Amino acid sequence: MNTLAKSNQWNPYQLDRSDLFRELETIEQRLESLMGRSLTPWEMESTLSQRVWSPVVDISENEQEYVVKAELPQIPKEDVKVSVRNGVLEISGERKSESEQKGQQFCRVERAYGTFLRSFTLPPGAESQKAQANLREGVLTVKITKNPQAAPKALEVKIS
Repeated sequence: MNTLAKSNQWNPYQLDRSDLFRELETIEQRLESLMGRSLTPWEMESTLSQRVWSPVVDISENEQEYVVKAELPQIPKEDVKVSVRNGVLEISGERKSESEQKGQQFCRVERAYGTFLRSFTLPPGAESQKAQANLREGVLTVKITKNPQAAPKALEVKIS
C-alpha cells in the first residue's frame, strides 16, 4: 500500500466541486440523448458559455515525488497558472473558445471553454517549495518532491 493511502491526509479519489458539476453535466447529456432531444446551434452556443469544465487529472507517486498530470489540450502555457499555498496545489487557467471564421459555421460544439480551477491538498512530507511544472503536448506535469523525514510515522498508543 502506498503512503498516500496510509496517511489518510490526501485522498486523490475524493471529488471536488468542479468534478461534481462535470458529473451532473454528463448525466444531463445522457438524459437528453435518451429522450432524443438535440440542441439547435443557437442553444449550443448559449449553453457553451454556461458550461463548467475542469481538466482531467492523474495523480501518482513514487519513492521520491508526487506527480500530478492534467490534460490541457490547446491551452498555451501563458494561460495556465500553478501555485502552492498553505499545502494546497492549485492549477488554474482558461481555454478560450474558437470564434467562427468567415465562411465557417459550427455544426456541433462539445468541447467546453472558459476558466478552470483544480485544487488538491498535499500530503504531509510534500516539499511544495521544490515543485516543478512542465507543459508539453497538452499535458501539464507537476512534480513535488517528498521529504522522507516528514512522512507520517506509526505510533503505538498505550491504553491506560
